[in-house]
Amino acid sequence: TYPSRAARERAGVEAVAWDQGAMLTWHRLDDGVMGGRSETRASATSAQALRFAGTINTEGGGFASVRAPLPRPLPRDATALRVRYRGDGRTYKVLLSNGETAGGPFSSNPSWQHDLPTSAGEEEADAELPLRAFRPCIGGAVSARHAGTTLDAPAMRELGLMLSLYRSDGAPNETFARGADSTPTFDFDLELRAIDVLVASAEEPAASHGDG
Repeated sequence: TYPSRAARERAGVEAVAWDQGAMLTWHRLDDGVMGGRSETRASATSAQALRFAGTINTEGGGFASVRAPLPRPLPRDATALRVRYRGDGRTYKVLLSNGETAGGPFSSNPSWQHDLPTSAGEEEADAELPLRAFRPCIGGAVSARHAGTTLDAPAMRELGLMLSLYRSDGAPNETFARGADSTPTFDFDLELRAIDVLVASAEEPAASHGDG
């Protein structure tokens, strides 16, 4: 039986500083919630980065993710997220939502998503993700009923990372490969080292949200 959200939150991992020092607490949300077999193994590094790693099983499923409630919402003048990370060559997604079971196939609340392409063997990289470029998604596709809407920064209550069959625009994720010898499983490994919120009124981040 897939553990309840309360049980997953109790087993959460503290990693990556947010809002001038408050640590985010990450819990997993994998395709097991819908009967799949993928599994996330999240952990904190000695530098307090988040290691989002695990195994994808494409038989009966197709995604793995971690979510973290935000201690404080994004400021109204937020324009982008800047993330520092080390990847494995796969394309991940960064998620923002109101935290109310957002993004699922039966949800009325979208998960706002932005692709995060990574390069294998790269020691560290930075990416700036404009909030205006986040797409409202439900069930792995862009939500038609939210077409024309924009992300409301202060309404965001949860941050997430995901590896999925689909990119944020609903197209197939070309880096979502089967394992060796066409087995249905493969491993993944992404390290989130820092995240900053950029605001319209300044070139610098509103606050230092981690330093991997």
